[in-house]
Amino acid sequence: MRTAEFDFQLPSELIAQFPAMHRDQSRLLVLHRANGRLEHRQFADLTNYLRSGDVLVLNDSKVIPARLHGAKSESGGAIEVLLLEEIARNEWWVMLRPAKRVRARTVIRFHDCFGSATEIEATVLEKNLEGHCRLKFSCTSDIADELDRIGEMPLPPYIIRQPHSANKTDVERYQTVYARRAGSVAAPTAGLHFTEVLLGKIRARGVLVHVVTLHVGLGTFAPAKAGDVREHVMHEERFQLSESTGSALNDAQADRRRVFAVGTTTLRVLESVARANGGKLTGAEGRTNLFIHPPYSFQAVDGLVTNFHLPHSTLLMLVSAFAAPGQVQGRELVLRAYAEAIRQRSRSFSFGDAVLIL
Repeated sequence: MRTAEFDFQLPSELIAQFPAMHRDQSRLLVLHRANGRLEHRQFADLTNYLRSGDVLVLNDSKVIPARLHGAKSESGGAIEVLLLEEIARNEWWVMLRPAKRVRARTVIRFHDCFGSATEIEATVLEKNLEGHCRLKFSCTSDIADELDRIGEMPLPPYIIRQPHSANKTDVERYQTVYARRAGSVAAPTAGLHFTEVLLGKIRARGVLVHVVTLHVGLGTFAPAKAGDVREHVMHEERFQLSESTGSALNDAQADRRRVFAVGTTTLRVLESVARANGGKLTGAEGRTNLFIHPPYSFQAVDGLVTNFHLPHSTLLMLVSAFAAPGQVQGRELVLRAYAEAIRQRSRSFSFGDAVLIL
């Protein structure tokens, strides 16, 4: 399949700049795979599609305040740093903006969330082929402990905010209510619609709720640039699946009970482990670069809760594969559903509305 086939036109005003007033008041578009039928509901109606014995799997990764602002010590030129992955204490791979004139041994001095200078510095150690830089932080015992003071939530570039415009709503709402394990630089956005009350109602229906962890990297939202989908190289992300979650999912499969993944990140964890173990889910941790695109036969997941995704994105390709497992016509089903959502003025992307694929 060609990357250009995963395209659609979205009016810019439908890119959600802020979340719904209440998490579970987002819209929910329900796509029935068997016949292509669409339903327009509210997210709180998700409970109507779950039944006793189903398993709902969440990604409990927590977003860190990974966007930092500072200036180059020599020139005073402003620079933005996005933390990508910790290598060791005070040593990180990062993305810099602007990056072209940044060389090894450049020193960056950082501001706090309000734009005031701090004592914290970092030195550029090297730049890799992807253009990412390795930074060594100084004047702090551990930069991870300083992020609440100097970092901002790493909202995607299509959500417009001014630097140092501290926004308590963003800090709270660009995070799931069940986030526990710090490490993501982007939110697992399908989970943003859940509240503790809604999860309580889901459990009360006899649905089992389990978690996995996948630390979401920036590459999640990167468009596929290769002309042929199969030539795209997927980024790696760290994950963990516990023995207890794996056992619960294996039991569900054996009893022909349904497994629902909340988010493409959760789905990728489950499918990665299942592929490595002949369809079984065992306790595992490591890194995955699994790229799911049509046609793909799923082994671990029966239903998917997700958001509306960007054109040409690997996430759009994944949901297209899920809409028609083992076949290629899922792209048409998903793009038709997206067109209907646009006609209904649904809100898109991270702070937008949700989709349930059954």
